[in-house]
Amino acid sequence: MRAVLHSERARLTVLYGSLLLLAGGGLIALINILLRNGLYSRISGAVTTVAPAIKGTPPSVIPGQRVPVPAEKLDSGTGLIPGTGASASPEQLAQWQATRNLSAAVEQATLHELLVVSLVALAVFAVLSIWLAWWMAGRVLRPVGVITETARRLSGANLHERIGLRAPPGELKRLADTFDGMLDRMEELVGAQRRFAANAAHELRTPLAVQRAAAEIGLAGEPPPEKVARIRSKLIEVADSSQHLVESLLLLAVSEEGLEATEPVDLAELAEAELAGIEGTAPQDLVVVRDLAPLTVAGDRTLLGHLVRNLLANAVRHNRAGGRLEVATSREGVLTVSNTGPVIEPGDVPRLLEPFRRRAERQHTAGEGAGLGLSIVASIARAHGAELTARANPAPGGGLMVRVWFPAGSPAARPAGETPGA
Repeated sequence: MRAVLHSERARLTVLYGSLLLLAGGGLIALINILLRNGLYSRISGAVTTVAPAIKGTPPSVIPGQRVPVPAEKLDSGTGLIPGTGASASPEQLAQWQATRNLSAAVEQATLHELLVVSLVALAVFAVLSIWLAWWMAGRVLRPVGVITETARRLSGANLHERIGLRAPPGELKRLADTFDGMLDRMEELVGAQRRFAANAAHELRTPLAVQRAAAEIGLAGEPPPEKVARIRSKLIEVADSSQHLVESLLLLAVSEEGLEATEPVDLAELAEAELAGIEGTAPQDLVVVRDLAPLTVAGDRTLLGHLVRNLLANAVRHNRAGGRLEVATSREGVLTVSNTGPVIEPGDVPRLLEPFRRRAERQHTAGEGAGLGLSIVASIARAHGAELTARANPAPGGGLMVRVWFPAGSPAARPAGETPGA
């Protein structure tokens, strides 16, 4: 009972009921005031129309106008109605007095009856108002109750449920739709997290299995030194791959946490430095085209370095013989990396931005990535408030073009050397 009395429905009922009672009471009071001011003249006029007229009485006095006449002055012997100047006989004066008394009595009785009827009507209206306010508050708050029950019932197993409120457009309809949109995002994030955990476990389990097999099978018995050397090289290679995978996972986790501090970073200079490191390991026939306009980005230098490095490494790894690699920065705050390579279906591009997703199934060969490069790039871009877009390049060149756009006018995208407010 206490919960009901302290509920929002009870508060709305009190509010609606009070407003309705206030409006009803005000209306009744206004009707009583208006009738009280003009009721006597109307009753007096109605009575005198059926009473014998007083000779010489001005029409403006009887009927229709109330003339206050003290009772002690009616038999003053003047033969005149006080205040009117009209002559009258004693019989007419008596009749006038009787008409006046009758009008006053009818007025009092009418006002009393009107007051009683008004109070009874107000009491009935109060009961109906409270019931109507309770019902209306329940109707208004029904979507809130649906949202509350849905939120209480949700768990990881039924995130697919939605409110789906069917109601006219309004604040509560927008609230329900917003809640459904939030559930969509939560379901997507939870699904991505589950896939990430499963893929991470699979990726980490594979090198461990390789290491165990190499140790148990390759080193069984008394293998010759040459075989031991090969097994040793294989174990080192698998260990390096596992280390790289763990570092990538840690980097992805750090980038998802956001930025703790920022500093001005010359993105063009950073791209030039990363290009110098990539060109040393890239195929000799790879054509590198650079168009690096000055651009300063406010962010974390280490994370931005990983962003550029992963984009360039991905563009080199998935290129083709005699292919091209194009890197550009613009004063509008855009970093663009484009490469030639296999033709990618446009529908497959969004999937490449998810963790452990590749264009083709993993073959577990040397130099093959873990499928975290572009997902790390997307995570670092989000941490810097940037927007990442990717699209497949058409045939015959193929490949992928990735653009990281920092919104113009924000402190994260300014030409190099330009200070805020300049």
